[in-house]
Amino acid sequence: MPEDIIQQQILRAARQLFQKHGYQKVTMDDVAKAIGKGRSSLYYYYKNKDEVFDAVMIAEVDEIIEEITKVVDREQTLEGKLRAYGITKTKIGRKRKSFFDIFETAMNPEELSQYTQRKKVIQKKIRKDELVLLSRVLADCKVEDKEAIIFVFTSSLRGFKREWDLENSYARMEPAIDALVRMTMLALKS
Repeated sequence: MPEDIIQQQILRAARQLFQKHGYQKVTMDDVAKAIGKGRSSLYYYYKNKDEVFDAVMIAEVDEIIEEITKVVDREQTLEGKLRAYGITKTKIGRKRKSFFDIFETAMNPEELSQYTQRKKVIQKKIRKDELVLLSRVLADCKVEDKEAIIFVFTSSLRGFKREWDLENSYARMEPAIDALVRMTMLALKS
């Protein structure tokens, strides 16, 4: 139990430091000072700053999925669950975009390349977690290509988000998600 508490303190402090100063400027010493421990105590949990960063990102993704799951589970109908998923995921993505974008600031090309590789790992985790959640939501549906439907649904949401980010407007979010949910429901009924 105390180890879990220390780990949570490390992640919380690292997250705040990364957000405030960016990935490049934060050191293991900075994280250790923020939690009132020596740097050597951090090495018990994490080998280096990259591992701390990965753990912060994974914790962030877990929080996002947990938040979406709570909203989805409150809904009674399949259509309501899909709509809640789409709207909540989009809104959370908008809110947390700055959290993920801040790491790219002030990176040199090599650091940006490494960060891009790390981001891919995180994106795969997000997609896996989405698949688990939506598979549970669609558990009672008797359709063969459930994974393909989930792929189209989640990919469409990501595409919508990119378009809305380009337009710098989310005014069409709910009507677009409603249309996607209706199309998804038709696919599930066929």
